[in-house]
Amino acid sequence: MEFAVYNTAGKETAKKVKLDKDVFGIEPNEHSIYLDVKQYLANQRQGTHKSKERAEVSYSTRKIKRQKGTGTARAGSLKSPVFVGGGRAFGPEPRDYGFKLNKKVKRLARKSALSAKASSNDIKLLEDVSMAAPKTKEYVAMMNNLGLDGKKTLVVTGAVNSNVVLSSRNVPRTKVVTATDLNTYDIMNANVLVICESAVEKINEVLKK
Repeated sequence: MEFAVYNTAGKETAKKVKLDKDVFGIEPNEHSIYLDVKQYLANQRQGTHKSKERAEVSYSTRKIKRQKGTGTARAGSLKSPVFVGGGRAFGPEPRDYGFKLNKKVKRLARKSALSAKASSNDIKLLEDVSMAAPKTKEYVAMMNNLGLDGKKTLVVTGAVNSNVVLSSRNVPRTKVVTATDLNTYDIMNANVLVICESAVEKINEVLKK
């Protein structure tokens, strides 16, 4: 499949790039996408939640009433979960939510996500962007020229371009990543993928191994 290449002014150039069908033209595997996104979101969780159990609550350990003859249930400590201020039974403990996912599954998920975007025509190819200095106004103007104002966009560059990253940092609903840092969650979370020319070859290198 061929896609036209646009410049930063939003004009279609004479260049066309043929996207590799093994990366951008496969039948999307929805389950692999689900697993990769699930792992990504699980890895974002801090897992630092904690509540005090009865052994950790600061209360006296004296027996609060006699064992028999009160007409109520026996109680040996105010630390019991049945009392207000007592320890929590089976409360949350710090834990790691991450889980293992095979490299082949993650690669398939990224190819499936890219293929889904290509089939729905939600990919725009852009000439390599270079900025002499961080300019948010220039970045916003580029998005407007491409007709992407207000849309959730993911800009994929071939190499780290700090000026482009800094220019986009204060712009809502947009994100800039390099081709090697591309992940399934970011692809699926964006309405439109804006891929720079140099990034196409890098994506093929990473995903065709």
